[in-house]
Amino acid sequence: MTAGGGGGAPGSGPTRLDEEKLYAARLRAVRARPYLATALFALHVVESRRVPTMAVDRHWRCYVSPAFVAATPVAELASVWVHEVSHLLRDHHGRSERVARQRDLTGAGERVRMNIAADCEINDDAFGDGLVSPEDAVYPKTLGLDPGHLMEDYLRWFRLGPLTQELVWLDCGSGADGAQREWDLGPDGADGLSEQERDAVRFRVAQAIKGEPGDAPRGWRRWAEEAFHPPQPWRDLLGAALRSAAASAGSGGDYSYGRPSRRSASVPGAVLPSLRRRPPRVAVVIDTSGSVSDAELGSALLEVTAISRAVGGRRDLVSVVSCDAAARVAHPLCRAEGIPLVGGGGTDLRAGFAQALRTRPDVIVALTDGQTPWPSARPSCRTVVGLFDRKAGRSYDETNPEYVPDRPPEWARTVVIG
Repeated sequence: MTAGGGGGAPGSGPTRLDEEKLYAARLRAVRARPYLATALFALHVVESRRVPTMAVDRHWRCYVSPAFVAATPVAELASVWVHEVSHLLRDHHGRSERVARQRDLTGAGERVRMNIAADCEINDDAFGDGLVSPEDAVYPKTLGLDPGHLMEDYLRWFRLGPLTQELVWLDCGSGADGAQREWDLGPDGADGLSEQERDAVRFRVAQAIKGEPGDAPRGWRRWAEEAFHPPQPWRDLLGAALRSAAASAGSGGDYSYGRPSRRSASVPGAVLPSLRRRPPRVAVVIDTSGSVSDAELGSALLEVTAISRAVGGRRDLVSVVSCDAAARVAHPLCRAEGIPLVGGGGTDLRAGFAQALRTRPDVIVALTDGQTPWPSARPSCRTVVGLFDRKAGRSYDETNPEYVPDRPPEWARTVVIG
């Protein structure tokens, strides 16, 4: 499939694929986009007369029509190479399957919409600087939409209709929308990449983009940042931080005579205690300033309950500090719904951190909108910061929608509470 067009369905064509022309186009693509070289050379070409133009599957096979290659100039073929490999690098097949489940999208028409939306994500900054724009390429402006958004966003903003009636033939393959094609060789076919190999290719490309950040368009820079720091579920990350804290030297340990130490045998007549591992103590600092909504405070209480479960239900190991510009007393956890969240003024979590450290925790968890000064020094224990998600809701400052607070310090593990 082309990058949104470029020739339509081929007619009668040559009996053999012009590999010299096809690979010359790939080399041209590598020269124009050197940071994509690893991915472009990882694609395995499969000649197929059932493919309208060029298409990819999730296993990094590129199905190519001989007639399409014969009819398309090398410069345009280079752009198609870049377009097709972009679907795979950006995991459009996996993302399409997830969004189909979440929004209950079924049928061939919805798969066409996913392909169009994925093309919009890729094409808005894919061409130029050595790559020509293929004929009939689909751009956000083709549908009257703004550039710079993701496939999931575009899917919400358009439906099949007059603006898309000439695009229904688009088919970038299962690598673009996750739906199996008749020409796919499948997971057991020859020359596909394993999941580990695909991840390695993505990492190498992201590494190349971050190594030369000025050479890549904004969309690729955003993708590379997410590839290095993929979003993780908040509770999974918190659980990992708690487990890591519990396993670290000097934390979560205490002596017990319940099981004598093995070293007692070397000291006749003495019973020595053994070191017993316990769940970590957790101090939760909740931002109760006026910029935090009631809904976000409700989310914070839900997370406190999850934290309690993460330490084995030991509520005696969890304390909660509510903090706006000043910190309140650290309350031991009895029930999440019974925690007094007092505040409503400005925000200064430095006071909350100081109060939390008085409980001698192994982990501090700060739940905040991020609109706060941060401690200048790393706390003496592990720190996880949960930021309330503001992308889908109101801004941090209603009087200044452009305001974005400073990011939490590098020493904190930071995740977004969705």
